[in-house]
Amino acid sequence: MKTVMTRAELQVITTEYLETWTKRQPEAIARHHAIEGIAESPMYSTLNGRKAIEDAARAFFTSFPDAAQKIDTIVIDPPLVGVFQTVNATHVNEFFGLPGTGRRIEFRMSRLIRMNDEGLIVHERRIYDFTGLLVQIGVLRAKPAK
Repeated sequence: MKTVMTRAELQVITTEYLETWTKRQPEAIARHHAIEGIAESPMYSTLNGRKAIEDAARAFFTSFPDAAQKIDTIVIDPPLVGVFQTVNATHVNEFFGLPGTGRRIEFRMSRLIRMNDEGLIVHERRIYDFTGLLVQIGVLRAKPAK
């Protein structure tokens, strides 16, 4: 029986997982999750299972087809992985009922990932300022400072 994956093993798997996001591959993103894996995000709430995770990734890339990420830092403490990154994209297609605006967005994001012994993500929590993202694309307006 295998024990918790090593830091080096988790580094390889994490790099491969982040590459699926860079290549905008929803099916490959989902395959990095356990069959019953959970992903939580402000944008798509709690996603249960690979199908829901794949569908949400596909929806994101449909709305923001040029989405790109810059990885700032990866912290590994087996079986946990923390990823700190910056995401940039253009709002091209419908996003939660709002037609594409052509506006650029940028947000910093943290991912807290828990892996199982097989190197699959059992839980991923994505943390970012969703309200700030909605302001950037024009869904919400920031209150002016007095």
